Amino acid sequence: QVQLVESGGGLVQAGGSMRLSCAVSGSIFSINAINAMGWYRQAPGKQRELVATITKGGSTDYADSVKGRFTIFRDNAKNTKYLQMNSLKPEDTAVYYCRADTVRRDYWGQGTQVTVSS
Repeated sequence: QVQLVESGGGLVQAGGSMRLSCAVSGSIFSINAINAMGWYRQAPGKQRELVATITKGGSTDYADSVKGRFTIFRDNAKNTKYLQMNSLKPEDTAVYYCRADTVRRDYWGQGTQVTVSS
């Protein structure tokens, strides 16, 4: 089993920055079974969408809407993954979720609210 806990959400003005964290916990076996991790978001009335992913090997990918503004990175020593968000826009307002993918299943965090005011 893997547990994911997001933090760092809140209210920010348009143009500002915010960093989200996703703390990963569980057995060493479970954590080592994670192939990739990602950040997703869901705005009111919309489907959940992919924001950014990072593989076990460190390869990253981003939604077109956040390229050049968001950066996904990790600190393996802390078992924590981050999403650095710069130049935030009101349309970035959503609940942001952390996800971990293994061969057997995927895991989700509880989500953290990000609100960008205009």
